[in-house]
Amino acid sequence: MAHRDEILAYAAELLDLGAWPDYGPMGMQVIGSDDVQKIVCAVSASRELFDRAAAAGAQLVVVHHGILLDKDSRVIGRRMKDRLQALFAADLTLAGYHLALDAHPEIGNNVLLAKELGVEVERRFGKIGFGGSLADPTSVGAFVELVRERLGSDPLVFDEGPPEVLRVAISSGRAGYDLELAATEGYELFITGEPEEGSLHIARELKINFVAAGHYATERLGVQALAARLAERFGLEWEFLELPNPV
Repeated sequence: MAHRDEILAYAAELLDLGAWPDYGPMGMQVIGSDDVQKIVCAVSASRELFDRAAAAGAQLVVVHHGILLDKDSRVIGRRMKDRLQALFAADLTLAGYHLALDAHPEIGNNVLLAKELGVEVERRFGKIGFGGSLADPTSVGAFVELVRERLGSDPLVFDEGPPEVLRVAISSGRAGYDLELAATEGYELFITGEPEEGSLHIARELKINFVAAGHYATERLGVQALAARLAERFGLEWEFLELPNPV
Protein backbone atom coordinates (compact mmCIF):
# COMPACT_ATOMS: atom_id res chain seq x y z
CA MET A 1 0.00 0.00 0.00
CA ALA A 2 1.17 3.54 -0.79
CA HIS A 3 -0.19 7.04 -0.34
CA ARG A 4 -1.87 8.55 -3.37
CA ASP A 5 0.05 11.84 -3.15
CA GLU A 6 3.45 10.13 -3.07
CA ILE A 7 2.57 8.15 -6.19
CA LEU A 8 1.34 11.22 -8.05
CA ALA A 9 4.36 13.29 -7.01
CA TYR A 10 6.69 10.60 -8.33
CA ALA A 11 4.77 10.42 -11.62
CA ALA A 12 4.93 14.21 -12.03
CA GLU A 13 8.69 14.20 -11.52
CA LEU A 14 9.24 11.17 -13.74
CA LEU A 15 7.30 12.71 -16.62
CA ASP A 16 8.57 16.27 -15.99
CA LEU A 17 5.01 17.58 -16.25
CA GLY A 18 6.07 21.19 -15.82
CA ALA A 19 7.95 21.05 -19.12
CA TRP A 20 4.87 20.00 -21.11
CA PRO A 21 2.06 22.59 -21.10
CA ASP A 22 -1.08 20.73 -22.13
CA TYR A 23 -4.73 21.16 -23.12
CA GLY A 24 -5.93 20.68 -19.55
CA PRO A 25 -4.64 19.77 -16.08
CA MET A 26 -2.27 16.82 -16.01
CA GLY A 27 -1.78 14.59 -13.00
CA MET A 28 -4.66 14.26 -10.56
CA GLN A 29 -8.01 15.28 -12.03
CA VAL A 30 -10.36 13.74 -9.44
CA ILE A 31 -9.37 12.91 -5.87
CA GLY A 32 -10.23 9.57 -4.30
CA SER A 33 -8.85 7.26 -1.65
CA ASP A 34 -5.73 8.36 0.24
CA ASP A 35 -4.30 4.84 0.10
CA VAL A 36 -3.59 2.84 -3.04
CA GLN A 37 -3.12 -0.89 -3.37
CA LYS A 38 -3.95 -1.31 -7.05
CA ILE A 39 -3.59 0.83 -10.16
CA VAL A 40 -5.79 0.37 -13.21
CA CYS A 41 -4.67 2.03 -16.44
CA ALA A 42 -6.31 2.60 -19.81
CA VAL A 43 -5.95 4.85 -22.83
CA SER A 44 -9.02 7.01 -22.32
CA ALA A 45 -11.35 7.96 -19.48
CA SER A 46 -14.95 6.74 -19.77
CA ARG A 47 -17.84 5.67 -17.58
CA GLU A 48 -17.21 2.06 -18.63
CA LEU A 49 -13.58 2.33 -17.52
CA PHE A 50 -14.53 3.68 -14.10
CA ASP A 51 -17.08 0.92 -13.53
CA ARG A 52 -14.56 -1.74 -14.54
CA ALA A 53 -11.80 -0.17 -12.42
CA ALA A 54 -14.09 -0.26 -9.38
CA ALA A 55 -14.95 -3.90 -10.07
CA ALA A 56 -11.21 -4.70 -10.36
CA GLY A 57 -10.58 -3.31 -6.87
CA ALA A 58 -8.49 -0.31 -7.93
CA GLN A 59 -8.01 2.91 -6.00
CA LEU A 60 -6.08 4.80 -8.71
CA VAL A 61 -7.01 5.06 -12.41
CA VAL A 62 -4.26 6.29 -14.74
CA VAL A 63 -5.20 7.34 -18.26
CA HIS A 64 -3.67 9.06 -21.25
CA HIS A 65 -6.82 11.01 -22.12
CA GLY A 66 -8.49 12.43 -19.02
CA ILE A 67 -11.85 14.11 -18.47
CA LEU A 68 -10.78 17.76 -18.12
CA LEU A 69 -9.86 19.58 -21.32
CA ASP A 70 -9.65 23.32 -21.86
CA LYS A 71 -12.08 23.14 -24.80
CA ASP A 72 -14.83 21.45 -22.78
CA SER A 73 -17.80 23.24 -21.26
CA ARG A 74 -17.55 24.19 -17.59
CA VAL A 75 -21.18 23.06 -17.18
CA ILE A 76 -21.45 19.60 -15.60
CA GLY A 77 -23.88 17.92 -17.99
CA ARG A 78 -25.33 14.42 -17.83
CA ARG A 79 -22.26 12.67 -19.27
CA MET A 80 -19.81 14.34 -16.90
CA LYS A 81 -22.15 13.93 -13.94
CA ASP A 82 -22.38 10.18 -14.56
CA ARG A 83 -18.61 9.90 -14.83
CA LEU A 84 -18.02 11.82 -11.65
CA GLN A 85 -20.65 9.84 -9.77
CA ALA A 86 -18.92 6.60 -10.78
CA LEU A 87 -15.57 7.91 -9.51
CA PHE A 88 -17.04 9.24 -6.27
CA ALA A 89 -19.01 6.06 -5.56
CA ALA A 90 -15.89 3.91 -5.81
CA ASP A 91 -13.58 6.49 -4.14
CA LEU A 92 -11.33 6.36 -7.21
CA THR A 93 -8.56 8.83 -7.93
CA LEU A 94 -8.27 9.72 -11.61
CA ALA A 95 -4.91 10.87 -13.01
CA GLY A 96 -4.25 11.80 -16.63
CA TYR A 97 -0.95 12.14 -18.48
CA HIS A 98 -1.12 13.36 -22.06
CA LEU A 99 1.67 15.10 -24.02
CA ALA A 100 4.34 14.38 -21.41
CA LEU A 101 3.58 10.67 -21.76
CA ASP A 102 3.65 10.81 -25.56
CA ALA A 103 7.04 12.47 -25.48
CA HIS A 104 8.88 10.69 -22.66
CA PRO A 105 12.20 9.22 -23.88
CA GLU A 106 11.89 5.97 -21.88
CA ILE A 107 8.23 5.13 -21.25
CA GLY A 108 6.50 7.40 -23.75
CA ASN A 109 4.16 6.24 -26.48
CA ASN A 110 6.46 7.24 -29.32
CA VAL A 111 9.71 5.73 -28.11
CA LEU A 112 7.88 2.50 -27.27
CA LEU A 113 6.22 2.47 -30.69
CA ALA A 114 9.67 2.81 -32.22
CA LYS A 115 10.89 -0.23 -30.28
CA GLU A 116 7.84 -2.26 -31.27
CA LEU A 117 8.42 -1.48 -34.94
CA GLY A 118 12.18 -1.95 -34.99
CA VAL A 119 13.03 1.73 -35.42
CA GLU A 120 16.30 2.75 -33.81
CA VAL A 121 15.61 6.21 -32.38
CA GLU A 122 18.08 8.86 -33.49
CA ARG A 123 16.47 12.20 -32.67
CA ARG A 124 13.34 14.05 -31.58
CA PHE A 125 10.77 14.57 -34.31
CA GLY A 126 8.28 17.41 -34.14
CA LYS A 127 6.99 18.26 -30.69
CA ILE A 128 6.36 14.84 -29.16
CA GLY A 129 7.65 12.27 -31.67
CA PHE A 130 10.87 10.53 -32.57
CA GLY A 131 12.62 9.70 -35.80
CA GLY A 132 15.09 6.98 -36.61
CA SER A 133 16.10 4.16 -38.91
CA LEU A 134 15.28 0.53 -39.46
CA ALA A 135 18.11 -2.00 -39.33
CA ASP A 136 17.72 -2.66 -43.07
CA PRO A 137 15.66 -1.21 -45.91
CA THR A 138 12.17 -2.72 -45.71
CA SER A 139 9.32 -2.76 -48.17
CA VAL A 140 6.34 -0.62 -47.29
CA GLY A 141 4.15 -3.74 -47.38
CA ALA A 142 6.35 -5.60 -44.90
CA PHE A 143 6.43 -2.60 -42.56
CA VAL A 144 2.64 -2.26 -42.66
CA GLU A 145 2.28 -5.97 -41.85
CA LEU A 146 4.51 -5.42 -38.83
CA VAL A 147 2.28 -2.54 -37.75
CA ARG A 148 -0.78 -4.79 -38.03
CA GLU A 149 0.92 -7.54 -36.03
CA ARG A 150 2.36 -5.39 -33.25
CA LEU A 151 -0.43 -2.84 -32.83
CA GLY A 152 -3.41 -5.03 -33.63
CA SER A 153 -4.94 -2.44 -35.95
CA ASP A 154 -5.79 -2.19 -39.64
CA PRO A 155 -3.89 0.92 -40.68
CA LEU A 156 -4.80 3.40 -43.36
CA VAL A 157 -1.87 3.45 -45.80
CA PHE A 158 -0.93 5.94 -48.50
CA ASP A 159 2.05 4.27 -50.19
CA GLU A 160 3.06 7.31 -52.18
CA GLY A 161 6.78 7.25 -51.39
CA PRO A 162 9.71 4.95 -52.08
CA PRO A 163 8.83 1.22 -52.23
CA GLU A 164 11.48 0.54 -49.59
CA VAL A 165 11.93 2.57 -46.42
CA LEU A 166 14.82 3.02 -44.04
CA ARG A 167 14.11 6.28 -42.18
CA VAL A 168 10.84 6.45 -40.22
CA ALA A 169 9.23 9.29 -38.25
CA ILE A 170 6.73 8.48 -35.49
CA SER A 171 4.22 10.73 -33.72
CA SER A 172 1.31 9.03 -31.97
CA GLY A 173 -2.34 10.04 -31.81
CA ARG A 174 -3.72 12.86 -33.94
CA ALA A 175 -0.48 14.08 -35.48
CA GLY A 176 -1.26 13.87 -39.18
CA TYR A 177 -0.25 17.55 -39.39
CA ASP A 178 3.40 16.45 -39.08
CA LEU A 179 3.42 14.62 -42.42
CA GLU A 180 4.93 17.51 -44.35
CA LEU A 181 7.58 17.97 -41.67
CA ALA A 182 8.52 14.30 -41.99
CA ALA A 183 8.98 14.67 -45.74
CA THR A 184 10.98 17.87 -45.31
CA GLU A 185 13.31 16.13 -42.86
CA GLY A 186 13.98 13.29 -45.30
CA TYR A 187 11.94 10.43 -43.82
CA GLU A 188 10.54 7.90 -46.26
CA LEU A 189 7.64 6.92 -44.02
CA PHE A 190 5.60 8.70 -41.37
CA ILE A 191 3.39 6.84 -38.91
CA THR A 192 0.78 8.41 -36.66
CA GLY A 193 -2.67 7.58 -35.34
CA GLU A 194 -5.06 9.69 -37.40
CA PRO A 195 -4.77 11.36 -40.81
CA GLU A 196 -5.62 14.90 -41.75
CA GLU A 197 -8.07 15.42 -44.61
CA GLY A 198 -5.23 16.55 -46.85
CA SER A 199 -2.82 13.74 -45.95
CA LEU A 200 -3.28 11.80 -49.18
CA HIS A 201 -2.32 14.67 -51.42
CA ILE A 202 0.54 15.80 -49.21
CA ALA A 203 1.95 12.26 -49.31
CA ARG A 204 1.49 12.07 -53.08
CA GLU A 205 3.01 15.47 -53.80
CA LEU A 206 5.97 15.04 -51.44
CA LYS A 207 6.49 11.35 -52.29
CA ILE A 208 6.38 10.03 -48.73
CA ASN A 209 4.65 6.94 -47.34
CA PHE A 210 1.96 7.62 -44.74
CA VAL A 211 0.56 5.15 -42.20
CA ALA A 212 -2.33 6.01 -39.86
CA ALA A 213 -2.48 3.09 -37.43
CA GLY A 214 -5.23 4.41 -35.15
CA HIS A 215 -5.24 6.98 -32.36
CA TYR A 216 -6.07 4.34 -29.75
CA ALA A 217 -3.67 1.72 -31.14
CA THR A 218 -0.70 4.10 -31.16
CA GLU A 219 -1.27 5.23 -27.56
CA ARG A 220 -1.67 1.97 -25.66
CA LEU A 221 1.95 1.44 -24.67
CA GLY A 222 2.88 4.49 -22.62
CA VAL A 223 0.15 4.25 -20.02
CA GLN A 224 1.03 0.60 -19.42
CA ALA A 225 4.70 1.43 -19.01
CA LEU A 226 3.86 4.23 -16.59
CA ALA A 227 1.56 2.03 -14.49
CA ALA A 228 4.18 -0.71 -14.40
CA ARG A 229 6.85 1.79 -13.27
CA LEU A 230 4.61 3.16 -10.52
CA ALA A 231 3.62 -0.31 -9.35
CA GLU A 232 7.26 -1.41 -9.19
CA ARG A 233 8.34 1.72 -7.36
CA PHE A 234 5.63 1.48 -4.68
CA GLY A 235 5.05 -2.28 -4.50
CA LEU A 236 1.52 -2.18 -5.95
CA GLU A 237 -0.65 -4.30 -8.22
CA TRP A 238 -1.52 -2.94 -11.65
CA GLU A 239 -3.75 -3.92 -14.55
CA PHE A 240 -4.36 -2.58 -18.06
CA LEU A 241 -8.01 -2.48 -19.05
CA GLU A 242 -8.50 -2.83 -22.79
CA LEU A 243 -11.42 -0.83 -24.14
CA PRO A 244 -10.87 -1.28 -27.89
CA ASN A 245 -11.52 1.70 -30.14
CA PRO A 246 -11.17 1.59 -33.95
CA VAL A 247 -10.40 5.32 -34.13
